[in-house]
Amino acid sequence: MTRSGRHAELIRVASRAIARAGLAHAYGHCSLRLDGQSFLTSSAKPLGLMDGSDTGVRVPIDGPLPPEVLGEVRIHQQVYRTRADVGGIVRFQSPNIVSLSALGRTPGVRHGLGSYFAPQPPFWRDPRLIRDDERASAVAATLGKARAIVLRGNGAVTVGASLQQACVFAWYLEDAARVELDVLASGQTGLTLDEEECAARATMQGRIFERMWDWLTSGDSEAAHVPYDG
Repeated sequence: MTRSGRHAELIRVASRAIARAGLAHAYGHCSLRLDGQSFLTSSAKPLGLMDGSDTGVRVPIDGPLPPEVLGEVRIHQQVYRTRADVGGIVRFQSPNIVSLSALGRTPGVRHGLGSYFAPQPPFWRDPRLIRDDERASAVAATLGKARAIVLRGNGAVTVGASLQQACVFAWYLEDAARVELDVLASGQTGLTLDEEECAARATMQGRIFERMWDWLTSGDSEAAHVPYDG
């Protein structure tokens, strides 16, 4: 298979994994960096409906969006432009993240999976869709060096060294939001991990990410061709 074919296959597998995990419904998109000038984004359709005909759309990091891609792909452009360390991005709208954002909150570090976002993800307060370059640039600036940003009433964006890693972070972030909401519902203050505990827990050793990727993509007929890369 050609390099472009492998990239398209990864976009399809990642898209279906995000949907299958309940992180996206009709809305959402993902992408992977191709080189210093461009990235490949998912087709403008529900992520769970991606099939072999979907090869993704090549998008310039600098320049206008192709007419066939979604307007919020501008967020991907701006993040790739400002973060050389980012190789993959997931834009999703998962239930617990959306609910928590309605409280004006992002997940605290309550458990192991939340430690990857310490001290906690930044929050974007504007509830409007991000369909212009100015606001997309501001979202990227608010993200800064973090691994995720929560968008008020509008889901979140996760970034990673690869698309596989960004998908894993998307699941981790949703689980961190679930735990945060459970703690809030209890009426108790709850515990959070301190800086030392976060540094010790946010490990990438022991096939932590590989196992989550395997679980997210289990049963996908194309998954064997795109193992975890992060």
